[in-house]
Amino acid sequence: MSSNIVNQIAYLRTSREFPEELHQLSVEVNKMYVDIAGAVNERTIGLFPVNRPAQTGNSYYILQNRKQQTLRQVYTFTATTAIDHNIKGTTPGQFINCFGSYTDGTNTYGLFFATSVAIAGQITFYITPTQIVFVVGGGAPALTSGIIVLEWLSQP
Repeated sequence: MSSNIVNQIAYLRTSREFPEELHQLSVEVNKMYVDIAGAVNERTIGLFPVNRPAQTGNSYYILQNRKQQTLRQVYTFTATTAIDHNIKGTTPGQFINCFGSYTDGTNTYGLFFATSVAIAGQITFYITPTQIVFVVGGGAPALTSGIIVLEWLSQP
């Protein structure tokens, strides 16, 4: 195990002894509250809203070692026509975790965040400053509906 881990205290303690003396009990309860709040606030927030971004709870220290929050939004679609993502103020490279899936009505397939070049047998997507653009490779299964999840770095 590495000694250079950022979140060395990632979990809540599973047991705690409380003192009988009232002042010491107060100190212990206050410490316990800080421990709980810290552990809860460091988790990934499992909200995946459609048509509006949500904070993910993930923190990145990319720009000058300053904390940046990521935001997440879900998009649904029924065709491979481009989707306006309406995300303002992002620059290239800020989209960091993008994925999805689609169905042909029978089976479910992975949807990959890739390049503007078609990949045989796959439907992929890439992001422009204003849109999510699909690229359909030859032989890809037909699409009837799908979901894309975008996560991006917020402005510091």
